[in-house]
Amino acid sequence: MQENYNKKNYQYAPFSKVHLRVYIAICLGQIACGYSLGISGLAIEAANKYLNITSIWNGLIGSGTLIGLGGSIFMGRLADKIGRHHMLMINMYVLSFLSIIQLFTSNLLFTFIIRIGIGLMIAIDYTVGNALLIEWMPIQEGAKKQSSILLYWTLGFVISYPIGLIIHGFGPLTWRIILASVVFFSLIAALYRTSFNLPGSPSWLASRGNFVDANKIIQYQLGKKWGLPKHLERYKPVKSLSWTELFNKHYLRRTIVGGGFYACQSFAYFGISIFLPLILKSMNLQNNYLPGIIYNIGIFVGVSIGVVIFNHIGRKIFLTSTFLISAISIGLLALSLHANAWIKVVLFLIFAMSLSSGLVFDYTYTTELFDVKIRATGVGTCIAISRIGAFLGTFLLPIINQNYGTSTAMFICFIALVLGALICGILAIETAALSK
Repeated sequence: MQENYNKKNYQYAPFSKVHLRVYIAICLGQIACGYSLGISGLAIEAANKYLNITSIWNGLIGSGTLIGLGGSIFMGRLADKIGRHHMLMINMYVLSFLSIIQLFTSNLLFTFIIRIGIGLMIAIDYTVGNALLIEWMPIQEGAKKQSSILLYWTLGFVISYPIGLIIHGFGPLTWRIILASVVFFSLIAALYRTSFNLPGSPSWLASRGNFVDANKIIQYQLGKKWGLPKHLERYKPVKSLSWTELFNKHYLRRTIVGGGFYACQSFAYFGISIFLPLILKSMNLQNNYLPGIIYNIGIFVGVSIGVVIFNHIGRKIFLTSTFLISAISIGLLALSLHANAWIKVVLFLIFAMSLSSGLVFDYTYTTELFDVKIRATGVGTCIAISRIGAFLGTFLLPIINQNYGTSTAMFICFIALVLGALICGILAIETAALSK
């Protein structure tokens, strides 16, 4: 391997065509993922017009995709065993197939199972896609590009709301068409990845001792003068790394922080966002659609602000402050449901912007917490822990909202956000230097 020591570190290569191809491939997948998650609330609202759906089934259908996302722990583990390439080449095709199947069933149990399968496919993009992105991007671009893909996820999530409103007039078939509409975005992502054939991860190959193939990929994509960084070429090959490593002395705090902040954030974000139509209706606003659109614009603006400023503020301070501001705004909103409509809309907008600005850490921070040997497993585990929070939010909040009122549901979100602030304030590790 000595002949490669004079090669330049490929992670310092200038941004080129291969970097752009990887970035676009991941961004297209993120749009499909965000749309898949966002569309379920409007589909459930449409289904309620024709089916007698209990609050429990509302919660299960809404959280089915998030339950599937709990499989991130297994997808990440699989990616650390077999690599990134093949999983990302097929998952969008499977997601498209599962989305189309939803057109042909009104059975709630079968729909719930399909939604879990869709969640598993999204889990691949969340874990494996993020790992491949950070392992290919130039060091000076990695964190910026990884944070910016949240804009595309948010774009998919936000546009699901107006598209879901537009799809109507198909009677009992309407809610199934709404659910299946994601196929438009997932097929675009799948066909792009097939057309441009995503490269494998040199860093992952090196971590498995396959230095020759890693250097071949680098030189094919970037040119002969580029190769593995010296520290990777001296890796002792990792053939099997136990999942329990995440809970040893070195990784335990990182696992708690990564999973903990993500779970608290997901509880409030998905619990409110997916059931936005139900929440707005119970807030007694004269026009439920306009506040919903304003809320979704607030989410996109919040993520945009987060992308712009996250590299200029420490991770710990930024995360803690987003939790505190969103907790205060949702707490005040819970106490102000009988106030002027625009006061409620403004508080809701502040909540949306502050909470969503912290979404940029879901990918960047969890990736920074773990090294390449266990990165996909670590990120997958954090996502799996976060899905517990997301599931509880989407399953419990509609039930709490129906039985105990919107104020109680929002107060539960307040508690989750305060817990997130405490986890970040006490345990968060500062990793900002890794992206500079």
